Amino acid sequence: MMSIEPERPSRPGATRGGQQSSPAAGPTVLRIALGGQLRRLREERGISREAAGDAIRGSHAKISRLELGRVSFRERDLNDLLTLYGVQDPDERGAFLSLARQANEPGWWHQYGDLLPSWFETYLGLEQAAQIIRTYEAQFVPGLLQTPDYARAVILLGHAQEPAGEVDRRVALRMRRQDILTRAEPPTLWAVIDEAALRRPIGGPRIMRGQIEHLIRISELPNVTVQVLPYSVGGHAAAGGPFTIVRFPESDLPDVVYLEQLTSALYLDKRNDLDQYQAVMNMLSVQAATPEETPQLLRALKDEH
Repeated sequence: MMSIEPERPSRPGATRGGQQSSPAAGPTVLRIALGGQLRRLREERGISREAAGDAIRGSHAKISRLELGRVSFRERDLNDLLTLYGVQDPDERGAFLSLARQANEPGWWHQYGDLLPSWFETYLGLEQAAQIIRTYEAQFVPGLLQTPDYARAVILLGHAQEPAGEVDRRVALRMRRQDILTRAEPPTLWAVIDEAALRRPIGGPRIMRGQIEHLIRISELPNVTVQVLPYSVGGHAAAGGPFTIVRFPESDLPDVVYLEQLTSALYLDKRNDLDQYQAVMNMLSVQAATPEETPQLLRALKDEH
């Protein structure tokens, strides 16, 4: 488990030991890293969020959003905060400003910005920068494992009134997300899927059979593990519903638990929350069919559609 209160990096953009963050970290993770470093500077100097907000003509809520990496950094605001926090060395200030410029660069998903709520754009940035993604799904196959036909059927559940071209773009976005699984140095994906999601006939029998066949094939990738949580286990640990835990290669960044809701999402990174969700995920992995047993169970489910 990564530390929630890490040591201060030796310079902006660095992890413990002075190593630089991964070049593929992406703007979302860079914003989180920069925000965390600014929070540590503020706390070390005993400056309140309210006082920091006044320094940039904003509020304590704006400082909170900056420190959590939820919003982009304006150069003027960053300069004012660095002055307030006593950072005078030109090289150190330059490093902060360089990191902020990288963090403000749009991700590839920016081209789909008109389709995406801001809370989901944040998750895409985390997903793209992840080293490990562990997810539990109860109603649908996880987006990273969906076929185009299945993805379209799921998308139409909530966007049936949209023009066909918009639906096509939503499908294309979901397929583009999946590129991380076959890129150089891909993340590890470990998915536990409730049997209910595989029995629910999304799109009809043909689409479900194709989706289950895809799960069997993709689980053969060395970085992908799929487990089915069968009805036979009865009650299980994830009584609260689906969730995803994202871990990053940068050692000074905390894990993040992502909880998607109908019109918003929660991002949890406190130690108690992380410990609880990690424990639940570990329990689900024990309760579910093993990775070796799952293909046989998937084939049986496919034959029932």
